Amino acid sequence: MCNTCGCSSSADAITITKMGKQEPGPSGHGHHHHHDHHHNQRVLQVEQEVLSANNQLAEQNRHYFQSKNILALNLVSSPGSGKTTILERTVGMLGGDLPVAVIEGDQQTLLDAERIEATGVPVVQVNTGAGCHLDADMVHRALHKLSLPERSILLIENVGNLVCPAMFDLGEAAKVVIISVTEGEDKPLKYPAMFDAADICLINKIDLLPYVNFDVERCKQYALRVNHDLTFFELSATSGAGLENWVEWLRQRVNT
Repeated sequence: MCNTCGCSSSADAITITKMGKQEPGPSGHGHHHHHDHHHNQRVLQVEQEVLSANNQLAEQNRHYFQSKNILALNLVSSPGSGKTTILERTVGMLGGDLPVAVIEGDQQTLLDAERIEATGVPVVQVNTGAGCHLDADMVHRALHKLSLPERSILLIENVGNLVCPAMFDLGEAAKVVIISVTEGEDKPLKYPAMFDAADICLINKIDLLPYVNFDVERCKQYALRVNHDLTFFELSATSGAGLENWVEWLRQRVNT
């Protein structure tokens, strides 16, 4: 995990910005990487402690969401799958029917948060520095910058990565893994932990199917080998095809 792959960041390398109230980021490079390849037992212990601490915070987040009937979803994918465009279209199609807020996760920049801010919904940007995923504490800190009403939707766009985000519970009701038809249908077999942790799989960019070598049914079969309970939505965030089914699922989930 992140303590051994070298992507962990110190707390002062992480910035959390409520859009419209931009704050200064950290100066310089305040992160250091420590490796001890000769003490595997100690590394394992640290990993277990990190995940345990994260899970405790995730439970606090989950209790908060449940107490206010907030549907919190963790959107995960590789970079370029179309997460941000899906968010833009989803927010627009909800059309004010339900309150929506977004937490954006990226290593650097406010670019995606600026795109979401243009839709008119509250958004907080979390920049993770060298970190390759969001964790429960980052989400907890971001929540302090949001005012979420009851019966609302919180969409969390995780850092683009199909590995580390699978291990970190944020307190979400469900993980939504997004795969685009330009990535290859074998991604569920190559990154099984992510598809196993997910509840929903969005297959995006179906408007490009005539131009790429991608078998949707084979991709689903591969994913179901890993996780028999996955629910699929085929859509195009560009053309809008299939988005109505996804948005209707969101509405129904909030109302249950």
